[in-house]
Amino acid sequence: MNVADEIQKLQQLRQTGAITEEEFAVAKARLINGPPTVGVYAAAPPPPSSPAEVERDTRLWGMILHLSMLAGHAVPYAGLVVPIVIWQIKKNELPGLDTHGKNAVNWIISFIIYSVVCFLLVFVVIGIPMWIVLGVLGLIFPIIAAIKANNGEYWKYPLSITFLK
Repeated sequence: MNVADEIQKLQQLRQTGAITEEEFAVAKARLINGPPTVGVYAAAPPPPSSPAEVERDTRLWGMILHLSMLAGHAVPYAGLVVPIVIWQIKKNELPGLDTHGKNAVNWIISFIIYSVVCFLLVFVVIGIPMWIVLGVLGLIFPIIAAIKANNGEYWKYPLSITFLK
């Protein structure tokens, strides 16, 4: 069925009173102009075009990535998952974010290992103060890394074991 046949059907519907004059005009315009394309590309913003925009976005997303590690204090396991998701989604768009993501993942894995060691040492009593220190470092290190990322610097977490290079 072509456009002329569709318009003829719409004309018949208008004449019989099935649709109003306004509905006829909208349907006719839609047939002639095609479906509206507004909002088709609205879901994903265009990639940054200039080097300054890439640098600005890398700084912003680097800061968000490091601060997202603190999300685990509000939602269980979010501090483990959210930084990895941000890193994986944005690393191709913003190549500078790859280093931030690797540093964050190395710290997350190291933090888990240190937590298990502290748990085992709780039975020897030394694990309790070590766990407290580890908890404080788990709060302070992401904040320092976020500040450094916002300043355009890469910061390797101290005590972090390098799993990803």
